[in-house]
Amino acid sequence: MVIVPSPDVIGAEIQDVDLAQPLSDAEFSRIDAAFNKHAVLNFRNQQLDEPQLIAFARRFGEVERIFLTHYAHPKYPEIMFVSNIKENGQDIGHADAGRVWHTDMSYTARPPRATMLYALEVPVEGGVALGDTLFSSAADAHDALSPEDRQRIAKLRAVHQVAGRRARTGTGQEDQALRYQQPAVVHPVVRTHPYTGRKCLYVSKGECEGIEGMPKDEALALIDKLADHTIDPKFRHIHRWRVRDLLMWDNCTVQHLASLDYEWPSHRRLMHRITVDGTIPT
Repeated sequence: MVIVPSPDVIGAEIQDVDLAQPLSDAEFSRIDAAFNKHAVLNFRNQQLDEPQLIAFARRFGEVERIFLTHYAHPKYPEIMFVSNIKENGQDIGHADAGRVWHTDMSYTARPPRATMLYALEVPVEGGVALGDTLFSSAADAHDALSPEDRQRIAKLRAVHQVAGRRARTGTGQEDQALRYQQPAVVHPVVRTHPYTGRKCLYVSKGECEGIEGMPKDEALALIDKLADHTIDPKFRHIHRWRVRDLLMWDNCTVQHLASLDYEWPSHRRLMHRITVDGTIPT
């Protein structure tokens, strides 16, 4: 197994490992340590069926079942389809996932530690793959704040609501009823990574609707300022997809954004998505 860090502040490629085969404890320990260090890991050319994907994910923790059950795999509810493919006029998967910068499922009490995407179909135009995924380091963004700003936000707590992003952007209308059933939660504006101890900014313009004890306008202005700082290009890493990539990322350390530069039916995209249970943010 070879671990090749990217030239960016986050990201690495794990080479010469077959995830379809059981990993030894030593092999998994190396991958787990690399995940905590680099936050975004890519495994190219993996040939995984659904049970093998689920088995690998379970090495990192309990695999979750999402509330958007209509996008779940019919035989493996742990897997969600992320896809723009339509059947009988209906999306078979979550077509606009990642349209805005966010960290996955921050609107839940225990957001997932890791998200995995396994690429089965990648949109291509003129021989060039479309649909890049952008990542930005919330840990490096926190470290780059001034001491005064870090002290100001250290004890603040933000309100996260899944329907907020959808209501403002107008996306995901078909899922609104399900989204509004999810209660708002409150998490620290600065989250401590449960494995590395690093401090990470944990706000986004989409899900964050306010800050406890702060007037609404002032809270939203601060959220927007911190969110814009988090996604500064100097903190970023870009993943360019290939078929059979397995990509995984740390939802405490990074935020991500999908490049929706393709469209149905001329371009097809199909991913299997799986999330692994995390900890209550502190």
